[in-house]
Amino acid sequence: MNQVNGVGGRLYKWIDERVKIQAFVDYMAHKSVPKHRHSIWYYFGGISLFFFIIQVATGILLLLYYRPGADTAYESVKFIITKVEFGWLIRAIHSWSANLMILAAFIHMFSVYFTKAYRRPRELTWLTGVGLLGLAMFFGFSGYLLPWNELAFFATKVGTGMVGALPFVGDFFLNLMRGSSEVTGATITRFFGWHVAILPALFTVVLTVHLILVQRQGMSEPVDWDAKKPSEKTVMPFFPNFILRDLLLWLIALNVLAILAVFFPYGVGPFHWLLGVKADPFVPPPPVIRPEWYFMFAFQTLKMLPATVMHIEGELIGIFGFGLGGIFWTLVPFFDRKTRHGQKGRLFVIIGLAAVIFILVMTILGYILE
Repeated sequence: MNQVNGVGGRLYKWIDERVKIQAFVDYMAHKSVPKHRHSIWYYFGGISLFFFIIQVATGILLLLYYRPGADTAYESVKFIITKVEFGWLIRAIHSWSANLMILAAFIHMFSVYFTKAYRRPRELTWLTGVGLLGLAMFFGFSGYLLPWNELAFFATKVGTGMVGALPFVGDFFLNLMRGSSEVTGATITRFFGWHVAILPALFTVVLTVHLILVQRQGMSEPVDWDAKKPSEKTVMPFFPNFILRDLLLWLIALNVLAILAVFFPYGVGPFHWLLGVKADPFVPPPPVIRPEWYFMFAFQTLKMLPATVMHIEGELIGIFGFGLGGIFWTLVPFFDRKTRHGQKGRLFVIIGLAAVIFILVMTILGYILE
């Protein structure tokens, strides 16, 4: 036993001399996490990361059989789910983990917002987090077209058409996204490149910066902790206590993911990814075209706007409204500049509640109304 420990000690020393891990070990040993009634929200960031890891693993497996192109994409996906052993399961896991990742990321973002964890000195952590959510949604949008089925084709046509409605730069961005003025085989090739190369690279860089910032700044303390004495504040060690709890939730998330993928391989309710029929640009669109659930609130809002408002297209006003709202939401740490010893910023809490209610109501209406 002593010999084993001796060998382990020499191996650790050998590694430490070359990569200097002792400083990291010491840092982790002294790192702590605030423990309070809202501590559960800390774990949703890790759950989002877990689903992203699943996305990468299953995406690589699907990439072995998928062939982009108007003449090959649909057939390759059909081959995966009908001929490849457990191909249907891998695709189901990939689809479910994509949706659950965005759902967990939304919960994580709103929990950070309402606990005001974006305030100084964590402004950059908030900015990178919002950037990750935006990239994750673009992941979903670019991957939606890859099966090249009827619903994906027309949904992509509508979605990219909204970008084309922008004045001055609309045509440029429309051609940039589609590869031409219409949704064609060039579009699926371009979306494939975004989905498997450009977006993963960007996501990895932003995620790395985000994780570094989280580790350097630590977990945020509740606002009301500023009035408490140090003896009244409860913390837990980051390692192993918090890490083990995080891993336990990862295990639970893995079980939930497996159950959903096995029993609902093609989705259920607003989560759906039936292959359907192959896209045909020359057939009329289906009677109901719906985007993914995380775009539904915006889609439904644009549908409810009048055709023109003071001689301006209603859709254009809606797009600019969402753009301004997104900019405000991204820069909220620089607007809500109250110190942790000051007021709690009730106005921003009301704004956050209004945003949550608006998203929920418009999403529900989008599925109820046709």
